[in-house]
Amino acid sequence: MDDETMRRLGGNEAAFRKVNETLRAGKRLVDAGQRFPFRCECGVLGCNRLLELTLPEYEGVRASPTRFVILDGHEITETEHVVERQARYSVVEKEDEAAVVAVDTDPRA
Repeated sequence: MDDETMRRLGGNEAAFRKVNETLRAGKRLVDAGQRFPFRCECGVLGCNRLLELTLPEYEGVRASPTRFVILDGHEITETEHVVERQARYSVVEKEDEAAVVAVDTDPRA
């Protein structure tokens, strides 16, 4: 590989790193109390309702691959139980085979 190509690749990598650093810095500037829309993660057929959580609230739910954020009353007691109720949302934890599927399909794993 010639010097010009190596410089061009190094410049590209540095530019992408700068973009990533800017994105990371932007996330630190978000007000921890600011609410963002999230889709109800229930298993109720046809549900497409939105609920609002702060990023720390959502990250708290995502800390466990078997937990999901839903609107109150959207729980399906045959496969999950409510572990937290808030004014704007509830958190359910999957049980048995539903828990296995939740862990196997965890996008953060």
